[in-house]
Amino acid sequence: MSSDTARVAGPDAEKLGGDSAAQTLKRLFHATRPKFFPASVLPVLAGSAWGLHVAGQFDFAVFLLALVATVCVHAGANVLNDVGDDAGGTDRQNEDRIYPYTGGSRFIQAGIMSSTGMARLGTTLLAFAALAGLMLLLVKGAMILWFGLAGVVLAVLYSLGPVRLSSIGLGELAVGIAFGVLPVTGAAWLQSGVLDLQAVLFSVPISAWVAAILLINEVPDIDADGATGKRTLPVRLGLGGTAALYLGIQLLAFAAIVWQTLAGSLPLAAPLLPIVLMIMAVRASGAVLRGAGDREGLTGAIEGTLAIHTLGSVWLVGLALYMTFWGAA
Repeated sequence: MSSDTARVAGPDAEKLGGDSAAQTLKRLFHATRPKFFPASVLPVLAGSAWGLHVAGQFDFAVFLLALVATVCVHAGANVLNDVGDDAGGTDRQNEDRIYPYTGGSRFIQAGIMSSTGMARLGTTLLAFAALAGLMLLLVKGAMILWFGLAGVVLAVLYSLGPVRLSSIGLGELAVGIAFGVLPVTGAAWLQSGVLDLQAVLFSVPISAWVAAILLINEVPDIDADGATGKRTLPVRLGLGGTAALYLGIQLLAFAAIVWQTLAGSLPLAAPLLPIVLMIMAVRASGAVLRGAGDREGLTGAIEGTLAIHTLGSVWLVGLALYMTFWGAA
């Protein structure tokens, strides 16, 4: 991809236009940035698999409700983030984006949807999440209310309001909790009724992997973010500090798996794939250090980071299922 092509990359307004029901649904779906949905689907799968391991039984209806609630919160947060970044001017002047991974959906900038329409979509998605959460509340009790409230609050505060977590260097922490600790432990609790330290530790690698996705996605946006007062961690740390932090986050995921293996919570083979993932992370950290000047390398590093999250999360699901059906850790 040439630099000029990269600078003008964005959604095709002609293909996403039209007033038919099918075109409207297509437009609304793509506005949510579905390429990133594995970040919300996989934690629910992992947590549910862990809950199955603990309880020895599985409630499929509860699993579906948890999945709908989590994905709707994620989709709503993506849309509201676009609204917040457009209002702050970040996305409008972001010429170094690597579409479709960074710089938002570009729906507002391309004239596909208005800021008001996007805000309405985001709040509607959060309402659907709340409805699914209410159904879980009726089935499982008040405990689920705290999981849901925490997720919605983080989704809103990440981009909007007087406290924009993404602008004060807390975006990675918020995302790690919202798409790691909360959905993994919440899904595990829904299946098993147990919320303990082991479930929290099981969520740590997924939390770290998803935080790394956000961190590396912010690297191409450093100039635009910095110019509009969006003080993300890459803006604050620079390329060198961001590369070191990226590698540290990946090491945290690896260390958490090794710790659980040594403690007997995971099978002895658990660290095997994470070793490969760490090799991928080291290569990606080199691209972070070079920054947007190496667009091809950074694009590959972003895609590699998404792959680390996907492969690692699926690996954890497999480990939990292995312990359930073929013996203890």
